[in-house]
Amino acid sequence: MALLEVFGPALMGGALIGLAAGGLYLLTGRIAGVSGVVGGAVLLERGVWRYAFVAGLIAAGVGGAALNIQPAQALSGVAWQTLGASGVVVGLGAAIGSGCTSGHGVCGLGRLSSRSLAAVVTFMTSAALTVFVARHGIAP
Repeated sequence: MALLEVFGPALMGGALIGLAAGGLYLLTGRIAGVSGVVGGAVLLERGVWRYAFVAGLIAAGVGGAALNIQPAQALSGVAWQTLGASGVVVGLGAAIGSGCTSGHGVCGLGRLSSRSLAAVVTFMTSAALTVFVARHGIAP
């Protein structure tokens, strides 16, 4: 039972992400790359589905706040400025890498894309190094 308490929320979240990505692909033939979807909505590209997708992301956040769902413990005590700066850096990386974790990691790997595999290995390695440096610093 303790194992389900630890992994249950992540398992449910992963299943919902998979359902959303699969649903978007089946309904529109498009990959659920969130950075591309949001970027297209900001640039006013055609497709009502983009705005529905973004509205769903916002509604999930608002719904979680309304239900008083607490953020992951990993975010406890992290300054909002740090989170904001991290978001900007991730956005820049998604633009430079031509995709984000949802596009490459969820959809690209599911399609057995070698380009997505290279992207996922790159950003996961970068993430691991960033966490190590942030927690332990770099010894001279």
